[in-house]
Amino acid sequence: MKKSVAVIFTDYRKRLLNFIRSRVNRIEDAEDILQEVFYQFSKVNETINPIENTAAWLYRAAHNRIINQYKKKKDEPLPSSYDEDEEDYIIDEIADILYGEETTPETELLRTLVFEEIQTALAELPKEQREVFEMTELLDFSVKEVAEKTQTPLNTVLSRKHYAVKSLRKRLEELYCDVMNLSEKRSS
Repeated sequence: MKKSVAVIFTDYRKRLLNFIRSRVNRIEDAEDILQEVFYQFSKVNETINPIENTAAWLYRAAHNRIINQYKKKKDEPLPSSYDEDEEDYIIDEIADILYGEETTPETELLRTLVFEEIQTALAELPKEQREVFEMTELLDFSVKEVAEKTQTPLNTVLSRKHYAVKSLRKRLEELYCDVMNLSEKRSS
């Protein structure tokens, strides 16, 4: 019997976060990697051939994400000052709702609705944009690798990803407002 992603998340969240946390410097990076791993897991687990050894898959995916994180960090210049902007706040708020420790019927329903809305938003993208987005964000291919695999010019791949992200942000902005309103109502 196939377990739901929410159940698997509950079963593995703490152990996997500890595994990741022991290998990265910042807790924010560890939480980002954890979120990416479970998002990728939810996408892969929807396929016809579900994952047989969940624990092995999760730890391998986390290990790969950690390696990719270090590769990306090595290539990025260090910021001169850290400035927490609105987008970081939005991401943190949604991540807290999706992956927070609180498990009530309301939070479970909210999580399900958010994941469904994300799936719908991805499905609404044009095929080329969706493929580029999924390959880079879910399957962790570099833009260069996507260009090579799809035999598409690098600038075209970059453009498709840009438009996909822009479209998803616009499409999910209303969802964010709805989620935040529900979250505020719950806390008051």
